[in-house]
Amino acid sequence: MRILAKAQSIPGLHLINGYATLPEMVRLYAANARQFPIDTYDHILFSYHGLPQRQLRKADEFNHCLQQENCCQTLTPTNQFCYSAQCYATTRAIADELSLTADRYSVCFQSRLGRDPWTQPYTIRRIEALAKAGAKRLLVFCPAFTADCLETTVEIGEEYREEFLEKWGGEQLDLVPSLNDQPAWARVIADQIRQS
Repeated sequence: MRILAKAQSIPGLHLINGYATLPEMVRLYAANARQFPIDTYDHILFSYHGLPQRQLRKADEFNHCLQQENCCQTLTPTNQFCYSAQCYATTRAIADELSLTADRYSVCFQSRLGRDPWTQPYTIRRIEALAKAGAKRLLVFCPAFTADCLETTVEIGEEYREEFLEKWGGEQLDLVPSLNDQPAWARVIADQIRQS
């Protein structure tokens, strides 16, 4: 927008502002999960990168954000651009594609910094609670990242796995790979651009 603001002639422009429930993306995440014996896990976590709650409020044009408990659980016209609500929508779409019942999975948020409250529940606390409730095998998705990075491979795949296994008595924590450079994902992105 900064670049276009300086232009004398602005070309036709179409912005893709989100794709939380894009069917092709959902199917690809589900296919990646099917590489694992899903029915053998005690619980499936959908861990998203966290944001400070103040950032969620800044993006809220309808004074909806964090006004009531579970305000992000359903994507509606008043919260359709809310990051947290989009995370829950993505989770439901992938869970539906995998035929998971609501008691088999939960949403949480990772990578918080500083003292301000961030989106919750926090992933590490959710893992701890599951372990204390007897969960021994966890499968973790990180669908906020379409490419694996330090927040997925190191934070979840190494640090949180280590805490789960060594501190809380877990037996297995597996990370579902992201979409990365899969040719099918590249085709989805290209199709979205062509349709814009």
